[in-house]
Amino acid sequence: MNVLPSSIPDVLILEPRVFGDDRGFFFESYNEQIFADLGINARFVQDNHSRSRQNVLRGLHYQIQQPQGKLVRVIVGSILDVAVDIRQGSPTFGQWVSCVLSAENKRQFWVPAGFAHGFLVLSDLAEVLYKATDFYAPQHERAILWNDPDLAIDWTLTADPILSSKDQAAQRLSEAELFEKSH
Repeated sequence: MNVLPSSIPDVLILEPRVFGDDRGFFFESYNEQIFADLGINARFVQDNHSRSRQNVLRGLHYQIQQPQGKLVRVIVGSILDVAVDIRQGSPTFGQWVSCVLSAENKRQFWVPAGFAHGFLVLSDLAEVLYKATDFYAPQHERAILWNDPDLAIDWTLTADPILSSKDQAAQRLSEAELFEKSH
């Protein structure tokens, strides 16, 4: 597994070792020992799968209790994946990092607990898989406005994003309810 550091040290871009031939390819998307050696000592309790069409923007989501670390990858199409540090007291609080994940590049994005997460679909269609370190708790879910001017995330938009009503009603980071303590 090759690790590409990001501008926020806790967020990692992971490139698996891919074995391919004329039949196709094989790679390990998760190996507990390899991830532990990389400093990711996460216990995953839930796998999620989403399918979205081009220009769908999901996020920026987080949970104020039961925060989730997420290991994200794409099996169809491509996305711009974004993580925003919302850990109060963190030296990188309010900073964001992004990367393109695609079925072709097979990269994975490690988004630790304490980050808001979102993505924009770049291809006609994308299927996203992610492992989560805690269970989905809708009563604790919150969203930060995807276009918060204080964050100034470069979504590389080529058209208006397609948003859920929940994401349209999201709050700016400066107004958002955050964790009771730093995670």
